[in-house]
Amino acid sequence: MNTAQLINDNLTRLSPTLQSEVLDFIEYLLFKNKRFSKVEQPSQESLLSLNLAMRGMEDEKTPLYMVEDLREKF
Repeated sequence: MNTAQLINDNLTRLSPTLQSEVLDFIEYLLFKNKRFSKVEQPSQESLLSLNLAMRGMEDEKTPLYMVEDLREKF
């Protein structure tokens, strides 16, 4: 039995009030999924811009910092 069938089987055992709450929760999850799917995908232009900006940085020598170099210690 797949997940959708299990949800449906359990849903039919709930009162109409609780079924309404389940529907509200499903709509919330769909909204949240739609909102986050838009945010997580960077555009091709921004990826190209980032790649061009970072080009050649892998060859740069970076200084090593020690804990003693920090002004504040956490």
